Amino acid sequence: MFACSTAGSPITTADCQVASEVNFYHLTKASLEEALPRLLAKTLQAGERAVVMLGSSERVDALNTHLWTFDPGSFLPHGSVKDGESARQPVWLTHLDENPNGATFLFIADHARSEKVDNYKRCFELFDGRDESAVAQARERWKAYKAAGHTVVYWHQTASGGWEKKA
Repeated sequence: MFACSTAGSPITTADCQVASEVNFYHLTKASLEEALPRLLAKTLQAGERAVVMLGSSERVDALNTHLWTFDPGSFLPHGSVKDGESARQPVWLTHLDENPNGATFLFIADHARSEKVDNYKRCFELFDGRDESAVAQARERWKAYKAAGHTVVYWHQTASGGWEKKA
């Protein structure tokens, strides 16, 4: 996660980890079930793979079902441990801190926490703005990510449900 200097050192730039970009999405108008499918669709359109880390296996099961049925006119390929074949899944849903599908993007929600943010190009922290505990936890994680050298970005949900970059 820390950038390092290679001048005069046997270390190459390939040995250095670059800080991840961490994007905070403050859900105030839409639920996770409404916002996440659009963000995942954009991830796949960009040619990236994703891990979605949730707070419990029950939430994984519920979101797995929801992603199959949220829009009858769309297809969002994804899977979880119940589906198997993790390496073939462009979006992997889990409650564990794992990356079995070789994802470059990590989505975190429902009070989940990852110790492996450094292993991803981008991280997306989605939190419910109506939940005081979730807001407080997001503030603490913002400080921790920033102190660790990550680029942190705050996205506020607009009245129309879109996103506006605030910080």
